[in-house]
Amino acid sequence: MIWITEDATSGTLRSVQGCSFAPINQENQTMEQRKQQIIDSLYRWIKQRPGLEFCNYGSVPAYRSEMRDITKDLHHAREMLAYVSRRPSITADDLLTAARDSYSGRLTIREGLERAEVEYCTGQYWPTEYRRATCAVLASAIWYRLRDDAQGDDKAEAVRKAARRELPRSVAARWFR
Repeated sequence: MIWITEDATSGTLRSVQGCSFAPINQENQTMEQRKQQIIDSLYRWIKQRPGLEFCNYGSVPAYRSEMRDITKDLHHAREMLAYVSRRPSITADDLLTAARDSYSGRLTIREGLERAEVEYCTGQYWPTEYRRATCAVLASAIWYRLRDDAQGDDKAEAVRKAARRELPRSVAARWFR
C-alpha cells in the first residue's frame, strides 16, 4: 500500500509506507485552533492535483468524464468544509472521530504542533478517491452533529431535511440520502 501524506515541515506531499492512526492531542491549543488546523489541512489536501494518467483511459470522453467526477468531489468537499468551519458545534474531536469511523478509516488526520497532517491509504486508484474520502469524512461529521440536534422519532429523515435546508442541493442529494 502507498500512503500519500503532507510533510509537516515543508508542506509538500510525499509517499510513505505504513500508517499511524493515533492522533496527537495538544493540550495547549484550544478546540477552535485545533479545528482550524484540521480544516486548513483538509483544504490543502483536496486542493492538490489528482494526477490522472491519460494512458489509463481508452478515450478522451472517458478521461474527461472521470475528471468531471473528480472536480465534482472537489466542489462538494469545499462546500462541506465551509459548512463545518461555520458550524461551531462541530469540533476537532468530531472531525477526528469521523475520520476514524468513516470511509473504512483510510483517511487519517494526525494533529501536529503547528498543523494537522492528512494521510490516505489508497484502495484502488488514488486520483478518484482522495477527495471522495474527504467528502465522506465531512459528511459523517455533519451527519452526527445534525442527528444530535434533530427532533422527533425519525432522526434520519430529520437529518436529511436539515441537510437539504443547510447545504447545497447537489451535496445534500449525494451525501445525505
